[in-house]
Amino acid sequence: MRKHFNLGYFIQEGVRSIFTHGLMSFAAVCMIVACLIIMGSFSLVAINAEQMLSQAEAENEFLAYIDESLTEEEVAALTRQVEQVPNVAQVVFESREEAKAAYLDGHEEEGLYVNIPDEVFRDRLSIRVSDLSQFGATVEQVRALEGVANIRAASEVAEGFVTVRNVATVLATALVLMLAGVSLFIIANTIRLTTFARREEIAIMKMCGATNGFVRWPFVVEGFVLGVVGALVAFGLQWGLYQFIYDGVIANAALGMFPLVPFRTIWTQVLGVFLAVGAAIGGIGSGFAIRKFLHV
Repeated sequence: MRKHFNLGYFIQEGVRSIFTHGLMSFAAVCMIVACLIIMGSFSLVAINAEQMLSQAEAENEFLAYIDESLTEEEVAALTRQVEQVPNVAQVVFESREEAKAAYLDGHEEEGLYVNIPDEVFRDRLSIRVSDLSQFGATVEQVRALEGVANIRAASEVAEGFVTVRNVATVLATALVLMLAGVSLFIIANTIRLTTFARREEIAIMKMCGATNGFVRWPFVVEGFVLGVVGALVAFGLQWGLYQFIYDGVIANAALGMFPLVPFRTIWTQVLGVFLAVGAAIGGIGSGFAIRKFLHV
C-alpha cells in the first residue's frame, strides 16, 4: 500500500468515488445546493435592504432659512460657511421663487395654492449630510451660524433610518450565521451517511496498512469536488431566481419604487462566496465525518 502523499492518486480516487456512489453523491450535492440557496437568498435580501436604506439616506436633507436682512454677498458667504461644516455633503441655495415652485409641484391637485404670493416663502439652503448618524449634531452646528434664521429638519426620520439600518444589519448577520451553522450540521451528517455506507471499504484499507491520511484525503477531495459542484449549481439557480424576482419588481409600477441591486453588479462576489463556502463545507465536512471510521 502506498503511504506517501500522492495528490494525483487522491484526486483520481476522490472523483472515482463520486461516480461509484452516485446516489449518495447526488444527495450531498442537493443538500449543499439547498443550503447555499437559502443562505444566498437571505444575504441578497440584506444587500437590497442596505441599498434601499442608503438611497433613503442619500435623499434625506434639511433646510436652513436665511435671515431676510442679509445681502447677496452675505448669503454667498453664509453658503460657504455651511459648506465648511463637518458632515455636510452638499449645499444648494434656493430662492423664494424656487421654493414656491417646489411647493406648488407637490400640491398640483390643490388649485387654491396657485395664488400664494412669493413673500410667503423665504430664501433657504437645502443641505445634505454625509453621515446620517451625525444628523442632529450637524443641524445644531448650522443653526448656530449667524445669518441662519430657522431650521426645518426631520431629525426623528433620520434617527429612524439609522435605527432601521442597525437592526437590519444585526438581524441579517444573525440569520446568515445561524443558517450557515445549520447547513454545516446537515451537510456533515449527509456526508457521514455516505461514509458510513463505505465503512467496510475503509476498514479493509486500514487493515492493509493504509495510514489515516492516505484514507482521509480521497474523501476530502471527494467532498471538495461535491462542494464546488453544488456551489456552481446553486449559483445558477440563485441567479435565475433573483433575476425572475428582479424582472417582476421592475415590471410592476407599484414595486418599481424599490431600487433592487442588479445581479450583474454582484455576481462575482456571490459566485466567490458560494465556491468558498461550498468547497469548505464539502472538504471540511468530509474530513470530520470520516474520523470515527479511521480507528479500526
